[in-house]
Amino acid sequence: MDELYLTIINNLNDGVYFVDLDRRILFWNKAAERITGYSADEIMGRQCQDNILNHIDEDGRPLCVIGCPLFATIIDGKQRQARVFVRHKDGYRIPILVNISPMKKNGEIVGAIEIFTQNSPTVYEDNLVEHLSGIAMHDALTQLPNRRYLESFLNYKLNEYKRFGRLFAVLFADIDDFSHFNNEYGHDTGDRVLVNIASSIKKNMNRNDLIGRWGGEEFVGIYSVVNDYDAPIIAEKFRQMVLNTEVAHEDTALHISVSVGIALIRNDDTPASILERADHCMYQGKKAGKNRVTSD
Repeated sequence: MDELYLTIINNLNDGVYFVDLDRRILFWNKAAERITGYSADEIMGRQCQDNILNHIDEDGRPLCVIGCPLFATIIDGKQRQARVFVRHKDGYRIPILVNISPMKKNGEIVGAIEIFTQNSPTVYEDNLVEHLSGIAMHDALTQLPNRRYLESFLNYKLNEYKRFGRLFAVLFADIDDFSHFNNEYGHDTGDRVLVNIASSIKKNMNRNDLIGRWGGEEFVGIYSVVNDYDAPIIAEKFRQMVLNTEVAHEDTALHISVSVGIALIRNDDTPASILERADHCMYQGKKAGKNRVTSD
């Protein structure tokens, strides 16, 4: 009977794939191969958060990172439908309609199934869609993830923690005496401070973390951790990274420092509460003398 079902699924015109609780792809049918250009051998065993298909929604949000409907269905068991763009193996974007349902065994959710159909014969140049996505989710000056991106990712990490217990920490950093750079050296120099810090961040960002510009001279980082003592170590590395960043001004090199607060996720946390704790830690460091790390 299983062989019969497999034959039927492989002869559907719609793409079909299954994932387990870790969003590892266990099945990829023939239509999925045809629509995306990726063979089952290239896809099966991969986790959908590896982002090989690079799903984005109609607002440009990268779903595999911050708003995965598969992950949401695994958490709450609800069916979902969404219109998204998927990246074909050849690089262009395809609009698809996805329908997602939970997979259950003995009443327990063991994964999810996604059925997807090409929503239009139209395809889109990848660089155009990526450009629109970048505008929506990245800060114009630094090209770091913006506040909207960070808030979405924080919600995702909190849901992941509640479902699977995966620890994470939130870092809140503020450039020390930033108004001094603007007043003493001009706003162009102040902008270069932000851009140079952003450049250092991009070179040191891991794939499971997200660091972006929260606003003004503030940065927020969301880091996966294994142990509670990882958090202050991460924050100290961030402080040292900024301290080693220089900004050229005429014949001198200007040095920068940040005050950093970091908070580890707690069972009763909301996105607002963990951000508030990290911000409070940062503020306590400012009062104690700046250029330091404070953890809760």
